[in-house]
Order: sequence, then structure tokens, then C-alpha cells
Amino acid sequence: MPCLLVLFALATPRLVILGLWFLTSWFTGMFPTLLWPVLGFFFAPTTLLWYSAVQHWFGGVWSLWPVVGIVIAILIDLSPASGRRDRGRRE
Repeated sequence: MPCLLVLFALATPRLVILGLWFLTSWFTGMFPTLLWPVLGFFFAPTTLLWYSAVQHWFGGVWSLWPVVGIVIAILIDLSPASGRRDRGRRE
């Protein structure tokens, strides 16, 4: 089941963020203001999800694997395919 959630998060990160925001307390107390999660939602949703995962699962410790993960998340958010992924296929 967690593997399916990861695949779903990569396919539709904004839907996962909304689900976590409204249905759980995943983001509670993680950010000092509402500005950072809102900016992450619009500009870097995969990076926002990975940052929050590091805060929860790794206790906020930025060791080798969390840093590798954040680099991959940034590359996913900045890749040219991310725009096509969010809009879907239009033929």
C-alpha cells in the first residue's frame, strides 16, 4: 500500500497535498507561516511532499538519503515534463 501512495504522489502531488492537508494533521506545526506550504503547493509540490516526509520520517535530520531525495524532488519539479504531467495528455 505505501508503494501505491508513493506512485500516486508522483503522479498527482497537488491532490496528495490537499488530501494530507484536509484529512490529516501531516503539516501541523511544520511551517512557521502559511506562506511556505502555499508556495510549495503552486511551484514545487513534489519538493514540499519530500520536505514534509523528511520532517516526519527522518526527524528533520538531513543525512545522505534525505538530501538525495530532495535533489530528486527538485529535479522532478523543475523538469520540463512536470508541466505535461500536471496538465495531462491533450490530443
